[in-house]
Amino acid sequence: MAYLADYLDAAAGDYQEAAAGAGMDPREEQRHLVAYAPLVKRIVRQLNAQVSGAVSREDMEQIGLMGLLEALRRYGSPDAGFGSYASLRVRGAILDELRRQDWRPRAVRQDSHRLRDAVRALTRRLGREPNEKEAAEALGVTAEEYRQHLLDEGAEEMLSFDELLQEATEQAHSAPGPEERYLVRRSLEQVLGSLNEKEQRVIQMIYEFELSYKEIAAVLDLSDARVCQLNKSALAKMKAALQRV
Repeated sequence: MAYLADYLDAAAGDYQEAAAGAGMDPREEQRHLVAYAPLVKRIVRQLNAQVSGAVSREDMEQIGLMGLLEALRRYGSPDAGFGSYASLRVRGAILDELRRQDWRPRAVRQDSHRLRDAVRALTRRLGREPNEKEAAEALGVTAEEYRQHLLDEGAEEMLSFDELLQEATEQAHSAPGPEERYLVRRSLEQVLGSLNEKEQRVIQMIYEFELSYKEIAAVLDLSDARVCQLNKSALAKMKAALQRV
């Protein structure tokens, strides 16, 4: 379960940021961009499936490539830890653009809050989490509308967690010593270990293998909505743990 913690190691490593990449030969830089382009495409495919086309796939790829270029120039010649570092920078560049474009209009966010509150009330009344049919009927929406609500909620949760993860890596990198960096990493490792098996597998498939909800659902034989719920539950636990660091 070290795949997310590897982001912290990459960010907190003793690489020579601007100085390391500043002297890279342009041809070498281009070669690395081509080599890591599939990483950008995987991340774009995953995020594009979860934000309802708020930004075109082509634009996401261009933004992701710029994030990859920035990662190369800050990190220097890639080594074993570069993939994790680059993934974070590429995702961060795309997510920054999604936030800048306010990918969820205010009316959609307000409606989402209304649905979320109604589902919580239904959960309290039933004494358990409602299934998709029960929730859709109680909310007066179609099953498809309810599934879209869950996907939007999951995407928003992912964006907020990625932002927190970036903050954690910056905190780890700027920490005064190895002990402080270790505490940040250790906190994340502990909360990853506390997730149940399905939550762990969903998080691994998202962050290590960069799969979409639909692909994960096929692997685990679950609905897209259930994968989204597992992801949301896991991210909430991890956010709470990182905020305590």
